[in-house]
Amino acid sequence: MNPSNPAHPPSTKKGRILSGMKPTGQLHLGHLEGVLRNWVRLQHDYELFACVVDWHALTSRYEETKEVRADTLEVAIDYMAAGLDPERCTLFVQSDVKEHAELHLLLSMITPQGWLDRVPTYKEHQEALSGERLSYGLYGYPVLMAADILVYKANVVPVGRDQLPHLEFARELCRRFNRLYGEVFPEPDGLLEERADVLPGLDGRKMSKSYGNTIAIADGPDVIRQKVMQMFTDPQKIRRNDPGRPEICPVYMWQRVFQPEKEEEVATGCRAGTLGCVADKRDLAEAVIRAMEPIHSRRNELRNNLDYVHQVLREGAERAREVAHATMQDVREAMGGIGLRL
Repeated sequence: MNPSNPAHPPSTKKGRILSGMKPTGQLHLGHLEGVLRNWVRLQHDYELFACVVDWHALTSRYEETKEVRADTLEVAIDYMAAGLDPERCTLFVQSDVKEHAELHLLLSMITPQGWLDRVPTYKEHQEALSGERLSYGLYGYPVLMAADILVYKANVVPVGRDQLPHLEFARELCRRFNRLYGEVFPEPDGLLEERADVLPGLDGRKMSKSYGNTIAIADGPDVIRQKVMQMFTDPQKIRRNDPGRPEICPVYMWQRVFQPEKEEEVATGCRAGTLGCVADKRDLAEAVIRAMEPIHSRRNELRNNLDYVHQVLREGAERAREVAHATMQDVREAMGGIGLRL
């Protein structure tokens, strides 16, 4: 990808964004509505670097490297199928840009242990995992995340509310580096993702692959119908004529996203007991299928042209490496020539 390509004119953009998702399995509709839709909007106004963070996936899937490799390609396909345009943003795989690893190493040298101990997500991992599953990589995850952001001198990071502690960690580390070695990095600001967590899982909990309560972006019409018909509803609405409480019903929350024009009609019918859950789910399933049809069509095109997908990722990595290399030159000079040839 030519760095002078008008697809990347920093002077006409509001700022530079770095964001990415882990290839820990198929992306689902929560990712689509909560993250990817936002990225597609942002690529028009910002210089967007959209990364598949495969090294991050190894913090929990280090025994599944072949699966991570395969999922990395699928996530890249989902990115493009959802509307990320390689002429408007830079799409690449994290491990194709080795500068991430070098900056991670250097930042780890100045990161106090206490900062890592208080990261909320690590405390959650400590409760859920034990022994060998609690790896050094998992412990240092926030440092690698900070390196991902800072190596592009990104000044904006789209985040959900649950990611704000990670962003604040990156901001603290940025300030510490600049205080020790001079002003190299801009301090990144958070851009709260407008629709993060907009879709609950099929069982009403947060949508998560670990809960098995997702609909994948790649799921076809038959699978969508099957999964929607399994969705939880108001437990007090047992028969069709029973009045329901749409505000606690996952099906209603999905209706608000996929059929907003019918939001009031569905809510009224549910409360009055004139709309049954089975009919509501059938209607929702068809709405989801209609909404996903252009994404599925694009996804099928990409799956049938993997040479193009690989080309996009190669060119994106070239563009990303150019920016990251320039940053690391600044870092090495600021640190007294560490890493520069003697």
